[in-house]
Parts: sequence; C-alpha cells; structure tokens
Amino acid sequence: MSQPPPPPPNQPPQGGGFGAPQDPPPGGFGPPTPPAGPPQQPQPGYGYPQAPPPQAPGQTPPPAAAPQGPPQQPYGYPQGPAQPPTVPGYGYPGQQPPQGYGYPGQQPQYGYPQPHTMPMQPQAPKGGKKFGAQAAIIVAAVVAIGLIVGAGVWYASSSGKDDKDTSAGPGGTEGKGGDNDGGGGTGGGGGSEKVPSSTGAKVLFQLPAPEVPKKEVWSVEGSWLTDKVYAKAGVRKVVGHDPDTGKETWTLPLTGLTCAGSPEVTKDGVAVVVAEDAKRTKADPYPSCTEVTAFDVNTGKALWTKSVAPGGGEKAKFKEASISGTTVAVGSGLDGGAAFDIADGKVLWQPKVGTCEDVGYAGGEQLVAVRKCGDYGNEKYEVQKLDPKTGTVKWSYKLPSGIDNAKVISTKPVVFGVDSGEITASGATDIFSLDDSGKLRTKITLEDGKYEHDCGVNKVHNCKAIAVGNDKLYVPTKQHEGDEKYSRVNEIVSFSLATGKSTSDRADAGDGYEIWPVRMDGTDIIAYKNGPYDKGSQVVSIDGTSFKETKLLETPATDQVRSAISGMVPKSSEMLYTAGRLFMAEDLVSAPYSKDEKDYTAIGFGAE
Repeated sequence: MSQPPPPPPNQPPQGGGFGAPQDPPPGGFGPPTPPAGPPQQPQPGYGYPQAPPPQAPGQTPPPAAAPQGPPQQPYGYPQGPAQPPTVPGYGYPGQQPPQGYGYPGQQPQYGYPQPHTMPMQPQAPKGGKKFGAQAAIIVAAVVAIGLIVGAGVWYASSSGKDDKDTSAGPGGTEGKGGDNDGGGGTGGGGGSEKVPSSTGAKVLFQLPAPEVPKKEVWSVEGSWLTDKVYAKAGVRKVVGHDPDTGKETWTLPLTGLTCAGSPEVTKDGVAVVVAEDAKRTKADPYPSCTEVTAFDVNTGKALWTKSVAPGGGEKAKFKEASISGTTVAVGSGLDGGAAFDIADGKVLWQPKVGTCEDVGYAGGEQLVAVRKCGDYGNEKYEVQKLDPKTGTVKWSYKLPSGIDNAKVISTKPVVFGVDSGEITASGATDIFSLDDSGKLRTKITLEDGKYEHDCGVNKVHNCKAIAVGNDKLYVPTKQHEGDEKYSRVNEIVSFSLATGKSTSDRADAGDGYEIWPVRMDGTDIIAYKNGPYDKGSQVVSIDGTSFKETKLLETPATDQVRSAISGMVPKSSEMLYTAGRLFMAEDLVSAPYSKDEKDYTAIGFGAE
C-alpha cells in the first residue's frame, strides 16, 4: 500500500477560493448566480454480487424509487473479536481512492491543506458544485488520491448517553444540537430543536476571508458553538464572535495554521485545536502539526498546549482530535496517537509505535480507535473500543485483509465504513454495524454512485452527510430527474443497523432541492436542503418515526446570498445549527481569482 507523494504547493482552493478581507457590502454578498442547466448524473459505479439475507419478520419492503445497494453476501458476517477468514475476491488496491467525484490532488504532508474542488468555474446554484459532473467523472479516471480537510463533522448516535461522557455532541453544547437527549421539542417530536416563531432567516454576519499569498492554500479548519460564542479558526488564531452580531469577543493566538479541530465541545465549553508549530515561510513552507491546545470557547482562554515526542525523538504530527469524556485523543496515521486529560493536558496514555499503531480516534459518547498492524504494504486493520482514561482495549473487531482504512461514522453504537475495491466517490461503500460487545450485527452496502455522503481519505472521523440514530443509518441519495422540467431532486433514505436492509423511510428534497442529513436531534434528523437558483436553502427536522419534515429555517433567496453559500454544503464545509441559528464556514482559504471577488470564511443566519 504505497503512499502518494506530497502535493505541489500550487493547488486550487476549496469552494471557489477566498479573497482578501473586505468590508461586507450593504447588500450582503457577491454577484448573482445565473441558473445553470441540469447537471449530468454520474454513472453507477462499483457493486459486487451478493446473496440476499433472509427477510426480517414484519419488514416493510422498500419503495421502488429508493436506491439500494446490491444484496448482501457473507463478506460482513457475524464474528467475535477473533480475526475472520479473508473473503476471496474482496481485494483492495494499495492506494487510497479519491473522495467526492475524484477531485484532483495527492495526499498532503501533515499540515498542508488539500483543496477538494476544481479551480473556480462559473457558479452553479445547486449542490455547491463549481464544475460539471461529466468533467468530474473524467477527472476521477486519472487522479490517484484526493483529500478533504474538514472539522465540521457530526457524529450521530442512538438515544441514551454514557454516564462517563461529559462532551456535548458535535454541533451543539450542553445538550443542545448534537446531544440525543430525546427532548420534547416541536421540531419533529423527538428532539430539542423548536420551530422559531418565524422560519425566515436574516444574515447575522459574514466573516471576510483573510489575505493569503498567491498560489497558496491555507487551512482555517475548525468552528465551535456554545450558547454564548461562535468560534472560528483564522490564520494562526481562533477568534470568538458574538453569535448574533459576529462582533469579535476574544482572540486566541496559535503558533501556526490550524490542522484539526475537535468536532465535540464539552458541557463546560471546552474544545481542542491542533496547529502547526511555526509560521509558514519560504524556508519552511509546511511546519509540522504538533501543537495540541485545549481552550474555553466562551472566553478564549487556553487551558494548555502540549506536544509529545515518541521515544524522545521528533514530535508526533497529528491530523485529527476528538474528545470523549475528560479525554482528548489525537491521531496521526504515521506517528501513532496520544491522549491528554482535558483539564490539565497531562498525558494519560500513548500507544507504542512499532509493528502496530493507532491510526486515529473518534470520540463523543465512546472512544473508538482504528489500529493497523503489519509490514508496509501488507497492513491489517481493526476497530477497537477503548477506555478513554487508560487506553485499555475493551474489544477489538478485525477487518479482512486488503482493507486499507476504516472511517468511524458513530461511536455509540459503533458504526464505521470502508471503501470498496474500486475508486469511489463516497469513500465508504461498505458500512459495518457492531453490537455493544464488538461483534458484527450486519454489513450495509452503499453502491458507489448512488449516494451522496462523503468520508475523507486517511481520516478516522471525517464522514459527512451521513448519520446514525434510531438503530438506522441515514444517507442521502444522488440527485436524479425531478417532476418539473430540468429539475433535479434527491432523498434521504435509511437502512436498518440490525438487518442491513433498506427501510420504507424516505424524505424527498422536493424539486430543485438537494437534501443531506447533518446530525441527530434526539430521535429526529436535522437536515440541510440546498435551494434551487431562485429559492433559499433550508434547515429542516425530520421526525424519526413518521419521517414528516418540518422547516426550521430558510435563508434569504437573494442572488447575493445564494452565490455566497453555493459551495457551503454539509459534505464539504463546516455547518452548525442550533436554537434557530445556522453557521456555515469554509476550512481552506486562498488568494482570490480577481480583485473584485468577495469571499467569506463564515456566514451566520438567524431566525427573524
């Protein structure tokens, strides 16, 4: 399993690029976006024949229009902690496949952000795509690997909470937004989000993009939200903002650009950011991502900044951070991992790096590790549940030989995905559901080309636009022809985590819209609907039982707003929604393509 070379410094920006700081114009945003013709549908991709599992008693057959992967065969068969036999014919290539329509690029050196879109083209109004689907398919045939860098990740989990967990769910704080508290809100019956008195949204603020040297792409990864502050990573800093006005309330200086941010915020309002150890210079264009900082989101106060040097050598480089209970776990993929006490930064445990090493961790209600063992090019992977305070392995699920990564979608229940043997758009075509003892419940096949979720390359907890709750997996389908002429539409559908079969759940986006799940809210699903060229985008709550859709918020339908948020969708940007406020942000910035271009790193919307 060879590793691709580091990327060239001249890479296109994500989401169409960003420009120098600008005073927000009176109208709000940049030029209007003309309507585009209907995009071409990507061709169906990889699928392999499988024998169907037995029909569950009382199972409702899926609707004819709901896409479904091929039937299952005993690739994902129930097993204990022991290593299962390798399944013949399920080989995986050594190289990691690209993500998201095969965007160009290669695996970056630590700390070097990899943009995930093509160079800016005239903006299309739907789905945040800046280029045609046909061009993307051509690109997918020739590229080797792509990397999506993002921190706005939501880990959805089943209702009920681990008593040891003190961290709020991604996207919310103190039980709001990401926690599955089962509250009796009016959003859909099973969550805490309530419908505002007016669902029409106004622009609360927009944060102009910072100035970046030409031909460079810089990371501003990380955004966090509490009841009092919206915090967004900037260039070598994190800045706290009043969530209603955008006014700066504090600034936390960092040693370098951000490399990762915890998707979780604790109930006490603490989050974690990983930064490069120095400012970028011509002599040192890619400093190492070694500095781990825990900070109070409400005040901007740094609690501690730590790094570790395995065996007394060079500092370990980290590309992900996650919080579970009072433990901060950071992973790298090459230098192993480490765990710190969130209160004082004390190193709790650090696995030895040798023939086996931890690739990374996913936190939240439980701490889950992805571990690999074996010689270079012949690694074997396993998914483990850890004791957050000691690092003790509670159980381990070994994956068949040939699989070269695992992406954690949920930590309670443990649900993770792997890529198939072909280059795929989603990065996770086979989804594994484990029980509380680490045994396989079922495997779900999401046929490549039919679904719109996205799991980043070489990341453990970077799956977006996919959610777990109610003992189901929620995933968006690809767009297809709608009822109206030239319109496109998609749906959110679900699969049982017990049987692996598709269910009758179906939430239609509506003609001209595209819908993605963002996170769970109790038993409800919070979803984002990207609007057509002449309408606003929406945040909706979907009842987990009836699948009835309730609108929570709708952005202004002006050309300026639609243009500004056209690239900010759940699968490619940071998105936080709670209590009637929506925050959308980018994680990469670059120099503008023209001096007249106005770009923003973050935009806030609130109910009027």
